[in-house]
Amino acid sequence: MPWLDRRSHRAWLGDEADALLVFGSESVREDGGFGWLDEDGEVDLARPAELWITCRMTHSFALGHLLGRPDFGRFADHGIASLQGVFRDREHGGWFSAVADGKVVDDSKQAYAHAFVVLAAASATAAGRPGARALLEDALAVLEERFFEPEARLHADTASRDFSVVDEYRGINANMHCVEALLAAADVTGERRWLDRAAGILERAVDEFARANDWALPEHYDLQWNPVLEYNKDEPKHPFRPYGATIGHWFEWARLVLHGRAALIEADGQAPDWMLEAATALMEKGAATFGLDGQPGFVYTVGWDGRPVAQERMHWVAAEAVAAAAVMYQVTADRVWAERYEQWWEYISTYLLDGEGGSWFHELDADNEVQGVTWPGKPDIYHALQATLIARLPAAPALAAALRDDLLDADLG
Repeated sequence: MPWLDRRSHRAWLGDEADALLVFGSESVREDGGFGWLDEDGEVDLARPAELWITCRMTHSFALGHLLGRPDFGRFADHGIASLQGVFRDREHGGWFSAVADGKVVDDSKQAYAHAFVVLAAASATAAGRPGARALLEDALAVLEERFFEPEARLHADTASRDFSVVDEYRGINANMHCVEALLAAADVTGERRWLDRAAGILERAVDEFARANDWALPEHYDLQWNPVLEYNKDEPKHPFRPYGATIGHWFEWARLVLHGRAALIEADGQAPDWMLEAATALMEKGAATFGLDGQPGFVYTVGWDGRPVAQERMHWVAAEAVAAAAVMYQVTADRVWAERYEQWWEYISTYLLDGEGGSWFHELDADNEVQGVTWPGKPDIYHALQATLIARLPAAPALAAALRDDLLDADLG
């Protein structure tokens, strides 16, 4: 019997989720938001509170509350209060990218981080936390009115504080997290338009852009959404905009396609045929890269010839791999995905789990030794926590709604 069908493995995942939540609870900043955790799990006060981390942690603690853990609702409340308070731009709308000591450190407006505002608010709404529903309505309005480009069916990336200047760069990463956020929002609001919006993004990014490039999805685009394949070639290890193709995003997009497909089937009784085909193609392409450079694990990026570029192993890539494999097994019942799921968890356990310090090492070098060049410390628990939950939940609804509806391990009877 595969691990994915075993109660004992599900119990292990539950223990790991609890440990991650406890580790993450040390990230509270008294001046607002959640801080960047170092390798020992202490807040690095040399860094400001960043919007994307604050939202990811708020989302995580809302999930913790929905798991029935009484310790974590108050941390979700701290996140909501921070988003309604120190992070909020009451003059121009939206949320500042970074704050510290009650002051704005970065006043740019980023679609990537705003997508996480929607996700945090949606999860906290499902958890019944005070102020979350109002925050969700505001965040959806900002995402739609300030970032969404109807003709492209995609979101712009970065704007000035007052939104008067929008950067010409267009990125697929922000849109990927918009899909995740919009699927969550559709579940808690009951508004079909957010599901349709997410499905439109999936169609463009995966069925159009990824398919046209042999499933090696381009990450960077110009103003007209033409791929810019040489973008950041001189900065190949950029944490958010690396050169080349990002393997972890193949897994993440594949999983989101399956979530979107399941949501459409739940709503309409059917979904487009391309969705399962594309998810499978992305998964197979990603799976084929395990050990690509002769060492266990997934490299961060590959070039357009398929060869490794950045050989660092990022924890989030492995987390997305096991999460996506779990959903593929659930949807297809193909045992190969259960087998790969186990292989990739064994890799995580061997190299990434920090049994002494807690949480996961966020970055390893090409020899699987711990380093912190791109991602020093252990900034947040979002990817790792979701990897412990996705395997225990249906493909739809989204995580928070599924936990709200008591669907954890429901497939085991």
